[in-house]
Amino acid sequence: MNYPDTYSIEEQMEMDRQFEILLDAWTGKKEEADVALVKKAYEFAALAHKDARRKSGEPYIFHPIAVAIIVAKEIGMGTTSIISALLHDVVEDTDYTLEYISEEYGPKVARVVKGLTKLEGIDFQNSIESIQAENYRKIVNTMAEDIRVILVKLADRLHNMRTLESMQHHKQLKIASETLSFYAPLAYRLGLYAVKMELENLCLKYINPQVFESISKKLDEIRAKKIAELEEFAEPVKAELEKIGIKAEIKILERSQSGIWERMHKYELSLVEIYDVFVLRIIIDCPLDLEKIQCWQTFGVLTMFYRPNNARLRDWLSFPKTNGYESIHAVFMSKQGNWIETQIRTQKMDIIAERGLMAYLKYMNDNSSLKSWLDNIRDLTKSDDSSAIEFLNSFKLDLFNDEIFVFTPKGEMKSLPKGATVLDFAYMIHSEIGNQCIGANVNKKLVKMDYVLNMGDQVEIITSAFQIPQEKSFEFLVTSLAKSRLKNGIKDYRRTFKEKGKSKLEEFFKRFNVDFSRQNINYIVEKAGLAGRIDLYYYVALGKVTYQDIEPLFNNGRRSTSNVLLKILTFGLVGSGSKTEDNKVPEIENNENKDLGYTISTCCNPIPGDDVVAISFPNQPLQIHRSDCPKAINLMSRYGKNIVKAKWQFSEDIAFMATLKITGVNRKGFGSSLFTMLNEKLELDLHSVKIQSEGGMVEAVVSFYVNNVKQLDAVIGELRKMKLVNKVVRIERNIES
Repeated sequence: MNYPDTYSIEEQMEMDRQFEILLDAWTGKKEEADVALVKKAYEFAALAHKDARRKSGEPYIFHPIAVAIIVAKEIGMGTTSIISALLHDVVEDTDYTLEYISEEYGPKVARVVKGLTKLEGIDFQNSIESIQAENYRKIVNTMAEDIRVILVKLADRLHNMRTLESMQHHKQLKIASETLSFYAPLAYRLGLYAVKMELENLCLKYINPQVFESISKKLDEIRAKKIAELEEFAEPVKAELEKIGIKAEIKILERSQSGIWERMHKYELSLVEIYDVFVLRIIIDCPLDLEKIQCWQTFGVLTMFYRPNNARLRDWLSFPKTNGYESIHAVFMSKQGNWIETQIRTQKMDIIAERGLMAYLKYMNDNSSLKSWLDNIRDLTKSDDSSAIEFLNSFKLDLFNDEIFVFTPKGEMKSLPKGATVLDFAYMIHSEIGNQCIGANVNKKLVKMDYVLNMGDQVEIITSAFQIPQEKSFEFLVTSLAKSRLKNGIKDYRRTFKEKGKSKLEEFFKRFNVDFSRQNINYIVEKAGLAGRIDLYYYVALGKVTYQDIEPLFNNGRRSTSNVLLKILTFGLVGSGSKTEDNKVPEIENNENKDLGYTISTCCNPIPGDDVVAISFPNQPLQIHRSDCPKAINLMSRYGKNIVKAKWQFSEDIAFMATLKITGVNRKGFGSSLFTMLNEKLELDLHSVKIQSEGGMVEAVVSFYVNNVKQLDAVIGELRKMKLVNKVVRIERNIES
């Protein structure tokens, strides 16, 4: 290829090398015509991006090549996806059009590139948040049409996260928060475990570098000892498997820093207290028809040498996850007295676990549960007309929740998110069944619509022709599909009151001499905070909106400027807020809201020394959060442009609230010893102390004021030295929050 002169000789040589890596990574079907088309796309992308450079200074073309390599090697996709990866930024960043892409590379490539091109030129009412949410919704919509869109997008995001060090810190926080909120759970749902874990790990590295470095250092200290223990654990098992003719490869895996931190945070454990930091994986080489037999035989071999913890047994063979994941997870007691996590799977199962969707579709038939999930997404995108933000929040519920499996009366297995109710199940079966659902027989026992289903339940829905869809059902629905179908059911029902309500409303307008125009009707809808005119007609028809409610909105035939609120409850209308307290906080650089003050967020109670982020909203005080606070991550993922650069100003004159949970042995004198330590030895400015005992254990929640993290760490260190104290952990909220 004759490269443009914007590339140096060294850069051209590296581009050639990277393209050869791409061809080697491409292990699927490769006809000569396919290779030629991929090469054509590569040369075109190099020309289109000839003047562009990344923040690191390297030519931009290195990014699409890297994305294409991930698509080919780590996800296992073919010609169309590789070409789409090479061209994914051409339409967005250059003057070339989708029509040109379609003519040169075909409509399939053009469709994927279109799905990967961000929304532009649209006037959104809620600007930043709506634009972000609309981009997410566009990805989901296009994913429903062509799954290659999201797979290429995940590869694009993975490479961006791998090269994030060249970005400014507030950009790093924005991109990492988006990734943690949307892309990592989506990778999990699609079975891309390796991609999901790397994304989460890179997010932790940028959102909470202190934690990432601390865990990495601790892993270095314990790695050799733990690997030796697992090797000793595996030795007799391996010998017995060989003896009975089961071919197996045994691997020792190290859990990622983000996975470890998730467990530490969730269960309030130290790293050394987590039993599955290192995992033993047994991968069996056997014919497909012997998979389940040999996996359970291997489990039996393990029980010959070690005692299992049956409470921690997870059978993903009998109940594969929606994304195709199959494995037996079992925990055994080692000779050293430590619990050992084991994973038993076949080579096919391991490939599916690593490669996700593409491998799953290769092995599974058209009736797969993942295909059913994608069908539900298509149904959702076609029927849902809510705002982009409502759609995204609802869709994310399906991404984050774990799964349960339930059965129909005929024994057909269905997958639902954990926490799903009888009504979720009814709407999954059919819209009308959901609309007319009044309860169910679960395991032959009568239950109500809001009954939360459990793994293995058999569910028979009970319906009534007199039942109508109701707003209050939103309170206990979990799945986005059910919410969408309920919303449509409510609209369809309310539409039957249109003529009656419209006629009554027209009479109202005549009485206070106002034109019965669409503009004036929409004015009432806006003032009432309703979803649309159909809702207004419905409430008028039922007498919930009366002449007395509407008349004050108009003054002598003109619209009133006063803010008159109608007391109408509408679905989808959710308000949120949190208590904050003013305090002196980090220094904020170059921000127009600086004069409005700041609030230290009580959801995470940051103190000097914590990694923090400031988030700005018009005419509001800046919100200061710990950078790994779940609320902050959610805000940063939705309002990326509102992140403000902040750094602590250390001062001994400023005190911040910190809260610790102290667990110990319930012995006489524990409370007085603790109070003496806190009040006299440590001389803390106490805010509150709450002590509660149960059986032989006692738990104390203590809130006090400190100047910085260093002082807090010293307090924690002294408390851990106390004779009867077992554990001391920092918690995010004080006991009054």
